[in-house]
Order: sequence, then structure tokens, then C-alpha cells
Amino acid sequence: MKKVLLIIFLATTGLCKTASAQKPAVIVTDKSGWHKIAETTVSFKKEKDEVVIMGADKFASIKIKVTDAPVDLVNLEIYFEDGGKQHVDVAMPLKMNGESRQIDIDGGERDLKKIEFVYKTLPNRKDEKAGVEIWGLKTNADKTSSK
Repeated sequence: MKKVLLIIFLATTGLCKTASAQKPAVIVTDKSGWHKIAETTVSFKKEKDEVVIMGADKFASIKIKVTDAPVDLVNLEIYFEDGGKQHVDVAMPLKMNGESRQIDIDGGERDLKKIEFVYKTLPNRKDEKAGVEIWGLKTNADKTSSK
């Protein structure tokens, strides 16, 4: 019994540490407009990261916002719930508090599973980590009006 409890504790602790690396926003609304769908912190140690998209995860476009330090965003892989994926070359340095262009999802509004991004943290005076937010646009184009 003690071994089972220890295994459960270690598994839970490991999941908590993994989950703390990114902060997915659980989207619970289908209201049209821009919604913050995930955030993470990137540093000089890695050049690739991913965020999981959860909840009402159907979006027509995304954009990336950067806080705290500049980031050179190289490319994105957008993974869909249906198993497909979309590669996006971005090749854009983002200044602190800047944002990427709007990136349209192939095929219109689709269910997102996760987004992987490749980046280079740009040097800064304080060697600060950059906050990265991912925003998604809901258009509800597939919904029919009841009026």
C-alpha cells in the first residue's frame, strides 16, 4: 500500500512540474473575438517549446505576443485534433511587448491540439526570459444564426 501511494505521489508531482512549464488557458467560451489560449516562458536554454490548447479550442487564426524580453520567432507547427498539422514559417524578431502578424489557420476555424514553436531568445542586458502568449481568434463562421 505504501508503494502504491508513493508511486501516485511521484506521478502527481511529476505532472505538476510538467504543467507548471506552460500555462494553458482552458477556453470555455465560444464567443467571437480574440482569446488568450496559452502562455509559457522561454529562455536561452531551449530553442523549441510547445503549448497544449484545451477546451473550446476551435480557432480561425492565431498570433503570438511577447513580454519581458525580445524573441526571434523562427517557425510554428500547429497540430489539429483531427491529426493534421500546419507548418508556418514566421522568421520574425519580436520586440519586447510586440506581437506577430495574424496567422490564418488552413481550412478556416479548426480544433487546435497543440502548437510547437522554434525560436531564438534575443540577447538583452539582463538575460531575461521572455513571456510568450498565444492568442486565438474565434469567428464562429460555422455557426448558423437563429434569427
